[in-house]
Amino acid sequence: MIMEFEEIKKIWNMQNNETLYAINETALHNRILSKKNSAGHIANFSELLLIFTNIITGLFVLGMALSRSSANIFTYLLTAWTAITAGYVLVSRIRRRKNENRFDRSMLGDLHHAISNATYQVRLSGLMIWNCLPIGLLLLLDFWESGKLSVWIVILTPIFFTLVYYASRWEHGIYKKRKRVLEVLKKKLENEEVPPTLSHPADNN
Repeated sequence: MIMEFEEIKKIWNMQNNETLYAINETALHNRILSKKNSAGHIANFSELLLIFTNIITGLFVLGMALSRSSANIFTYLLTAWTAITAGYVLVSRIRRRKNENRFDRSMLGDLHHAISNATYQVRLSGLMIWNCLPIGLLLLLDFWESGKLSVWIVILTPIFFTLVYYASRWEHGIYKKRKRVLEVLKKKLENEEVPPTLSHPADNN
């Protein structure tokens, strides 16, 4: 995306055709809209996935424990934790969607919106990385309290959550890179000399 911007800027610096400005402005704006929509879709998918995954996991663990009469305090704590996590993500989703109307429908307004969605996704993925720790711990304690803690469970559970942790970290790094690209473009649009129509409406007051 930065390379695309640099190419467009090079054309702007070499020619003084207002029609060409409009064409390139439209092209850049379309790329920004694409990035904004992509960030929004990823956030939307992540939210729904986390909400339903935590609800289903909590109900499954509770149902299996109750059906075998092996429910204990850690079973209920694990169920409560997944419910709290799902509730937190749901509230965050509602707030994010409400805040979408505060962005101007200009090029920089859409770019600010894209950065906001990207920042939200970085924070959400970071939170879910550390969420593996309490879930894994409560799960081990649940097995231990119910008398089902075997050597294989002790070995495989940490391995599983370690793999999930590193996979989540890798995904988290991708979101951070996407956010940095948008932030660099924002600085270029705000600091370099570009056509007046690119400026944010608030900058013209």
